[in-house]
Amino acid sequence: MDRIVVVGAGQAGASLVARLRQKGFGAKITLIGEEPVPPYQRPPLSKAYLLGELSQERLFLRPESFYAEHDIDLRLGVPVSAIDRGARVVRLGDETLPYDHLALTTGSVPRRLPAAIGGDLDGVHVVRSIADVDGMAGEFMAGRHVVIVGGGYIGLEAAAVAAQKGLDVTVVELAPRILQRVAASETSDALRELHQAHGVRILEGTGLERLEGQGRVSAVRLADGGSLAADFVIVGIGILPDTRLAEAAGLVVENGIAVDEFGRSSDAHIWAAGDCASFLFRGQRMRLESVQNAIDQAEAVADNMLGAQAPYLPLPWFWSDQYDLKLQIAGLNTGYDRVVVRHAGARSHWYFAGNRLLAVDALNDPRAFMLAKRLLAEGRSPDATALADPATDLRSLLRP
Repeated sequence: MDRIVVVGAGQAGASLVARLRQKGFGAKITLIGEEPVPPYQRPPLSKAYLLGELSQERLFLRPESFYAEHDIDLRLGVPVSAIDRGARVVRLGDETLPYDHLALTTGSVPRRLPAAIGGDLDGVHVVRSIADVDGMAGEFMAGRHVVIVGGGYIGLEAAAVAAQKGLDVTVVELAPRILQRVAASETSDALRELHQAHGVRILEGTGLERLEGQGRVSAVRLADGGSLAADFVIVGIGILPDTRLAEAAGLVVENGIAVDEFGRSSDAHIWAAGDCASFLFRGQRMRLESVQNAIDQAEAVADNMLGAQAPYLPLPWFWSDQYDLKLQIAGLNTGYDRVVVRHAGARSHWYFAGNRLLAVDALNDPRAFMLAKRLLAEGRSPDATALADPATDLRSLLRP
């Protein structure tokens, strides 16, 4: 194998190339990114970076010098226009770059509001890149009105920043409750109460009709006929896997670039990892949108590119920072039929399907989070009655 090319210089791409070198791959590696900056962390964008507490350089996963020191050809600000599978080359404008194996770590793109309802007005922002956050930084002035469309984690994190900066904040959520797609009502209730205590107005079960304004957004018209003043709008309605190159190249795409248990796509010479890749988990094809998955799956793909033939078996975990709350999530709650609430100083919500533990939401409770991760990794489920009793020592739940 003479050359590996990685398209997508985010968390997954950076993890993949570093792993290749760590595992002793000595031939050519090229990492290509559309953005003009080296690979960086995305989670702090809607938190510390938006608050102004973190410099751009501190976002970088590694110093730019790392790539040169490890003989990784880092191409920044260079969009890939096409993949020619027959010739095994990627096209970058007029240049073609050959590959023996290609990894797609293209990540995801934010959902946007349609232009037909004002989505293209000035003052309408998304939170996905450094450029996105830099572009909205000047909007965050105390006393201004911001409307946040979407009550998921990104929307709520942006709402927390805006409230902390003294803005008038309204969150508009179409679903009956915030976080409905990803969390139990107990977690939604806790986050709603937290935001309302900081002055955030949350409108649930509320549809958006359109954004209004002459060139720049000035108001949000709601489906019930109401209207909200808006100096600017942040749209946080989810992300989509960036499969444009894969689709154009004729790869199988099913809610992301479809890969097998080793991370290989429908083309034996093309692999995928991170937000853009879908894989089989618990009998269904799915994607995991998390830093942990981007790192772990990318490293697994790197190993398998070098011949490991080791199936990727994820142990999902996530987190969200809002105000002084750290929400840590272990596992996937898909298919839960009950939630056990543990309130022993800190609070945690434990998701079960029957007697089987699926996931945990830990609210400022790192001990519960770490214990849940261990139980899930070992395939063990605690007794729900003991778990709900605040007198139960969590460590006792680890005993056989």
